Amino acid sequence: MIRSENLRSGYIQDDVEEYLYGLLPERDAVIEEIECYAAEHRVPIIGPAVARLLTLLGQVSGATRIFEMGSAIGYSTIWLARAAGPKGKVFYTDGDPANAERAKKYFKQAGVAKRIDVQVGDALELLKKTPGKFDLIFNDVNKNQYPDALRVALPKLKRGGLFITDNTLWSGKAARPAPPDDVHTLGVQEFNRLVYESKELYPVLIPLRDGVTVCRKL
Repeated sequence: MIRSENLRSGYIQDDVEEYLYGLLPERDAVIEEIECYAAEHRVPIIGPAVARLLTLLGQVSGATRIFEMGSAIGYSTIWLARAAGPKGKVFYTDGDPANAERAKKYFKQAGVAKRIDVQVGDALELLKKTPGKFDLIFNDVNKNQYPDALRVALPKLKRGGLFITDNTLWSGKAARPAPPDDVHTLGVQEFNRLVYESKELYPVLIPLRDGVTVCRKL
């Protein structure tokens, strides 16, 4: 098993995490290749435990039109595209053209390239400009952007749709007072407050890996 930053929560005991990841079945070749590349080059990915949750949520909700805010090298995008099925459409977004080019290679290897619309730029602005509403929006942008990501995503999400956000415990730092200059922790804390106060959402924060918040739009 790859023991990298992508598989460490920062607040769960190591033996519990080892047990959790030891239960997971082996991934296919392209997923393993991305996991190895991410570990070697310190590229943040959601990891296989969260990816399985994301896949399950996509499948049980029947989501076929999905927008991903912050896609990096396409790891979570492939899981979402597989969950959406051959008639699904997933919008990949990332600000780094090099990430997008690497992701395209992985999409071809995984056989899901036709299901994915690759867009390069600021995820929030791209979501605003993309016409139509979505069954599922996955948020994994810079943490200081989380409150704004919520404000942008809500109008673009269908009623009954899912808004899923990664890193909402932020290595446990979300539970502790943050210094004024820690904009990322402050962003996560503000986001968590906003979703639980929202009259439009039914949120659940799941303490899996770095924290995953699943919201259903009412």
